[in-house]
Amino acid sequence: MGLLEFLFGRAAQRRREAELARLNLKFFGYALARQLAAALPVRGNLPPATIALASKPATQADLESDWVAYWAAELKVPVLFHRKLWELAYVLQALHQHDLLREGVRGLGFGCGVEPIASYLASRGVTVTATDQSPAARQAQGWQDTSQHAASREQCYHGHLIERDAFEARVGFEFVDMARIPTHLRGYDFAWSICAFEHLGTIARGLDFIETSLDTVRPGGVSVHTTEFNFSDDQRTIDDWRTVLFQKRHFLELKARLEARGHIMAPLDFDVGDKPLDRFIDLPPYLHDWSPHRRSLWGHDHNHIKMAFRGFACTSFGLIVQKAGG
Repeated sequence: MGLLEFLFGRAAQRRREAELARLNLKFFGYALARQLAAALPVRGNLPPATIALASKPATQADLESDWVAYWAAELKVPVLFHRKLWELAYVLQALHQHDLLREGVRGLGFGCGVEPIASYLASRGVTVTATDQSPAARQAQGWQDTSQHAASREQCYHGHLIERDAFEARVGFEFVDMARIPTHLRGYDFAWSICAFEHLGTIARGLDFIETSLDTVRPGGVSVHTTEFNFSDDQRTIDDWRTVLFQKRHFLELKARLEARGHIMAPLDFDVGDKPLDRFIDLPPYLHDWSPHRRSLWGHDHNHIKMAFRGFACTSFGLIVQKAGG
């Protein structure tokens, strides 16, 4: 074996070992998440909680709370330590505390994909317009293979939450460019999105979307959104990319900008938590990138609250804004 062959062989070996080290970390993090979820108390017949929900990041304490357990039960899913469950519960809790989960209310969803929110809202009597990016725009941006988007209203239907007839009567669907919201989408009681506006290409466009989403709701209406929060680095982040990462300074700037126009943002809380799963930062590759063989060895779950994206530690962050004039 020549020197170059030896050196290249050692470099490949180190890459493989680094990959195995990441898998070891993931295994123990996921195992801890499963054990903590299994240890949660059984909570049946919980009432909906009334809390002062802030604009805040996902935390382990939230996922251990009664308010998340209530919404998990409403959605008919188990409580898992995963930030996506937190996002669903966060949106529903924000709407509940503004008394918007009732018959006669109108809601507008952006980037709805296959999430269950539209079906659940309709089951509560809410009239919903669900929207998503058009297939052509999705393909142009490289999202066509992620299975995260709704190609039609049908993909918003979750039969375990609502009967077909009620869904058909209460849920409409449109393709919408979130950077150019059509002017006919107006007068709603609330608007929402779950991890959507970070895909508008730049941080500036994402922040603009929060403001323009308020155009779609009545005075006093509510806009609730979750997005990606880079909490590990106050200086560097990802901008001008198909997924951008917002920082503390961006949310502070947004709050000042909105409140200068008379809108009200729920108080900002940047505490990312200090429990074990708040300190577990999952590393790539993630489940959707695993081969079937790797899934057979390492399992099919990927329960995490924090994760690494292009070298930055991030988590989900929720924003609640009430439009001026209510």
